Amino acid sequence: MPTHNKASVPLIIVEYLPNGNLQDYLRNDRSKREVRYGNLHGISSSLTPHDLIKFALDVANGMSYLSSMAILHRDLAARNILVAEDRTCKISDFGFAKDVIKTHTYEKQSQGRLPIRWMSSEALFDNIFTTQSDVWAYGVLLWEIVTLGSSPYPGMSAKQVMEAITEGYRMPQPPHCSLGMYIIMSSCWEEVPSARSTFKDIVNSLDVLLASDSDVLTLGKFEEKLYEDIDKYNAEEKC
Repeated sequence: MPTHNKASVPLIIVEYLPNGNLQDYLRNDRSKREVRYGNLHGISSSLTPHDLIKFALDVANGMSYLSSMAILHRDLAARNILVAEDRTCKISDFGFAKDVIKTHTYEKQSQGRLPIRWMSSEALFDNIFTTQSDVWAYGVLLWEIVTLGSSPYPGMSAKQVMEAITEGYRMPQPPHCSLGMYIIMSSCWEEVPSARSTFKDIVNSLDVLLASDSDVLTLGKFEEKLYEDIDKYNAEEKC
């Protein structure tokens, strides 16, 4: 019987991660708490500060690897992180990812729904994406983790976010977040891309926090009312 040669089709094997995406995972944990943060240790099923720092470290390690391979993600956010059965966080949704091993820079030519709240100023206004713009997005993702899946720039429209960024606005330190954690976060949001932390720097800093006995995140002081504005986005936004 004659055989027919068929062009090979590339396949992607995706690991099954039963806990879904990190954004929903954090928000589900928040709803379970029912504003009982003051009784954190009495809620055994709830996430602990150690869990949250480990989530942040998992993502930073993954992005450190991608950046070492000169790959840009361009859509780094909690919604694009998947959570394994053992709560290990793994980076997903590489639809926007680019191999930029030659230039280390990617200039976007077309417009669509954009993840405005995760984008750096050079990505927003010049369509320039680099590892440093991924670092900016990571800082926003870190804010999402710290605030249990809250929407970045709460109470602000997309237009207001863009205007605020041009004026140098950065999201303030959450009341329950230590200065050390906020320094890591804000180091991702330097205006000059080369002044931002590298993913390797972030991994090292989070390793130190994870090993410390200090109160990096005091969830008992979490102020729910500050983060009630969830996903009130315009249709043009990717969220």
